[in-house]
Amino acid sequence: MGKEVRTRSYTREERQRYREKVRQNLDVFERMLAESVFEDDVPLTGLEIELNLVDEQNQPAFVNDEVLESIADPDYQTELAQFNIELNVAPRPLPGDSALDLETALRDSLNRADEKAAERGARLLPIGILPTIRQEHFQGEWISANNRYTALNDSIFTARGEDVVIDIEGPTGERLNCFADSIAPESACTSVQLHLQVGPTQFADHWNAAQAISAAQVALAANSPFFFGKRLHAETRIALFSQATDTRPIELKNQGVRPRVFFGDRWITSIFDLFEENVRYFPALLAEVTDEDPIAVLDEGGTPQLGELNLHNGTVYRWNRPIYEPGGGTPHVRVENRVLPAGPTIIDVLANAAFYYGVVRTLAHEDRPVWTRMSFPAAQANFEAAARDGLTARLYWPGLGQLTADELTVRHLLPMARSGLEDWGVSSAVITRYLDVIEGRCTSGVNGSVWQTECVARLEEGGLDRAAALAEMVGRYRDLMSRNEPVHTWALP
Repeated sequence: MGKEVRTRSYTREERQRYREKVRQNLDVFERMLAESVFEDDVPLTGLEIELNLVDEQNQPAFVNDEVLESIADPDYQTELAQFNIELNVAPRPLPGDSALDLETALRDSLNRADEKAAERGARLLPIGILPTIRQEHFQGEWISANNRYTALNDSIFTARGEDVVIDIEGPTGERLNCFADSIAPESACTSVQLHLQVGPTQFADHWNAAQAISAAQVALAANSPFFFGKRLHAETRIALFSQATDTRPIELKNQGVRPRVFFGDRWITSIFDLFEENVRYFPALLAEVTDEDPIAVLDEGGTPQLGELNLHNGTVYRWNRPIYEPGGGTPHVRVENRVLPAGPTIIDVLANAAFYYGVVRTLAHEDRPVWTRMSFPAAQANFEAAARDGLTARLYWPGLGQLTADELTVRHLLPMARSGLEDWGVSSAVITRYLDVIEGRCTSGVNGSVWQTECVARLEEGGLDRAAALAEMVGRYRDLMSRNEPVHTWALP
């Protein structure tokens, strides 16, 4: 959910003081990169899974406070809307059979949480966008009871000065064009976030690698084809999140002002590049000022929290975000990969993670990195095509030219993933279990988005209208995901 804030609005004086503190934090961070010791001996991975809550009719259940009270586990937290919660997984190393242990632990945790949610008339559903969400669901009280969310909503609309336009067209001509007077549509976007802790000197290579591979990730894992009853992109969450949090009126878009949801515009040479861009280009949305004097803390041999810089960084929604973490005294940095949708199953989620960690490892250690052979605009065009078209998207890769995402993966990226995981010291059992899932999606042509779309089409052919077909599909999805069998093996009606 991000760090909670104390207030929902800020005075001009508070915003000016916050601006000064953010710039001071940035100067201190630059000094730390030159002088401080960062934790980088053992690369650690982390995981966050956002979840929807549905009722017995497979409609959104606006009961996250009650569900969290029943779950009573600090790993589960609130999210933007009352039908969202989030599971935070403690960091762990990659080597050996760690992923198999994690799979067991996640299934046990989610099964228990689902049982507790059922006591409140709800069920957990990991999916990129809940297909049964409709505009009328946001007409009442939808936002979670946290100052951060209300403050974000108010700040975004103050900056924008007008309602948000959501305009997305699908491959069959179905189009959603509507206005929103809050950031409610953003809450429909539920994701999996992958974290990779690396040393500051290694950060740029790993971030560049993550950017280069993000298109393939989205194409393989797409799981968000429906929103407000319309069949839209394979991974509609990408366009929806971008539009729902856009602080720019049309005039600023025409001037080329950067959006808050930001792929980036160049390869980087240092983690400092990203934090410096955030401060230079993006005005504050939240303006919470701490009492910390980061210069004094650093001069005394301590580790500054850099609260203002971190808060500001959390309101610039890069698809691969830099993270600074002060830790318990020895700071670290990590790449937060934010491109993946939630679900469908735990084995699918961990297959997506294994593919990402493996390919990034290989790309980051190449003698001639891919980002020296591919333009940044080409990487962004790949990303946009993957979100729109999924597995059939045509992607550019240096030395191979244009080819479909599934072909690129089988021919080129899966061997990279295998090699990278072996370099991490991951066991052969883990590599085989999860990369076989990725290969299965490619050879079958089925990921979450394809399964959802085909299921709804067949239900409609059988006589159901769109709303009933979506609800029936969600019910089938919920039952099938509980078996933890990969989505490409799921039966269709």
